Amino acid sequence: MKHVTAIYVRVSTLDQEKGIKSQEKALADYAKGHGIDGIVWYRDRLSGATTKRPAFERLQRDIFNGKVKTVICWKLDRLSRSLRDGINVLCDWIDKDIRVVAVSQQLDFSGAVGQMVAGILFAVAQMERENIRENTKRGLLAAKAKGVKLGKRPKLFAADIVPLLDGGMSIGAAARKLAVSRQAIYDALKRDGVKRTAAVG
Repeated sequence: MKHVTAIYVRVSTLDQEKGIKSQEKALADYAKGHGIDGIVWYRDRLSGATTKRPAFERLQRDIFNGKVKTVICWKLDRLSRSLRDGINVLCDWIDKDIRVVAVSQQLDFSGAVGQMVAGILFAVAQMERENIRENTKRGLLAAKAKGVKLGKRPKLFAADIVPLLDGGMSIGAAARKLAVSRQAIYDALKRDGVKRTAAVG
């Protein structure tokens, strides 16, 4: 059986198209620079922790069937978003004598040492993600303690505003009452086709 080299690319919703192209070029350049041919690209788009990855599943089947002997990726965290799954996948591949290369990290894994180093790196990546989550939580709690309103503001309608103006409120008073800006008041009235004149104060 003729073996192929797999290049796996996972693109998230946060990735920019320019960055994707530069990553793919770097991966292709690596393969060319090392005399690696017989390349097959495996691309997953818009994937995340709970999203199915058909290209990755196809790669797993090709590895199981002995078709792939080398896997090249941009970074190790492209293989998995979960620490446990990432280590299991990488160790399983290494056990099958699959060469795994992470180009941007300049890592080339094989054998028992590769398993050990890969496990450490995945653990560090997981710790970084947990730190980001904790920092985000602390930031949200601090903002809430200061009275900052979080989350998406509900859409404002003219029907919310007109009764206040009819009751004698000024635009400014209505804005304060509804916790919005004066411009939001004007925009809502204009959007809903309501022409009203009221004091600004």
